[in-house]
Amino acid sequence: MPGAPGPKGADAVTPCEDALEGGGEGQIGVTVEPKKGAHIRRAGGDVHRGDRVLAKGTVIRPQEIGVLASIGRAQIRVIRRPVVAVLATGDELAEIGFPLPPGKVYSSNAYALAAQVMRYGGIPRLLGIASDERADLGAKMCSAMEADMLITSGGAAGGDRDLIREALAEHGSVSFDRVRMRPGKSLVFGILEKGGRRIPHFGLPGNPVGCMIAFEESVRPAILKMLGRKDLKGPIITAICESDFANPGGLRLYAKAVVRREGEHYRVRLAGPQGAGLLTSMLEANGIVIVPEDVREVRRGDRVEVHMLDWPVEE
Repeated sequence: MPGAPGPKGADAVTPCEDALEGGGEGQIGVTVEPKKGAHIRRAGGDVHRGDRVLAKGTVIRPQEIGVLASIGRAQIRVIRRPVVAVLATGDELAEIGFPLPPGKVYSSNAYALAAQVMRYGGIPRLLGIASDERADLGAKMCSAMEADMLITSGGAAGGDRDLIREALAEHGSVSFDRVRMRPGKSLVFGILEKGGRRIPHFGLPGNPVGCMIAFEESVRPAILKMLGRKDLKGPIITAICESDFANPGGLRLYAKAVVRREGEHYRVRLAGPQGAGLLTSMLEANGIVIVPEDVREVRRGDRVEVHMLDWPVEE
């Protein structure tokens, strides 16, 4: 039977379907001549005693589950998935699922962020919408303290009603409140503190595209780090650009893009209009072209760096 030790002196195994009954004592008939070593697996051929089967930081896939079961392990220690609280901010926001009041927009960022959190292994916890009142904002931010991270959208630009920086300074500490990227320049980061507990807080822009891109470039690596992953940035490729576009302002540009494979090369074009509030153009995008601060113009045929959102790329 499979897995049974072989008899002493035996050097091959014949499947039952190739064997015949009869013959003398200790003998069988065979329809196919077995070769030496046929159907014999040596002890230790897959895993030796003392071998490290899985290293710390390994992502557990079906393959790893199978290997663990093959050595009889019913349980292993794993890194807990981080709980990420998501809070939308702004008096202009309305919750989805209800008629849209005049002068309001639906709170789309919170749900896009929750989906991004889930995509990279976190557990999202939606905290709803905070108004542009400092007390309400601070209270809702502090309600995230049972989570491992807080993400807010909106209120980071520094206007009169953009209170994320002030609220974070009041209930923790601010590390920075601007980054040299477009879209996503208004990004606040710091530590939220309450009752001796400290969690990281990312204050992302309110415009939908800037919010999603800032998540990919800043929050995604943090979540993967919490999960013990080493591949924090995802696939980054070089592609031949098929679009002409400018990069004014001396900021690092992150442009929504569509990448396709053509033979041994990748080609990339911009994914429609690049406005930071034009969310539907993200539907087509499978990557983000990254243009350095000192490059003011990208021409057709230039080679550019692309941070892939979806991988692998189809031809």
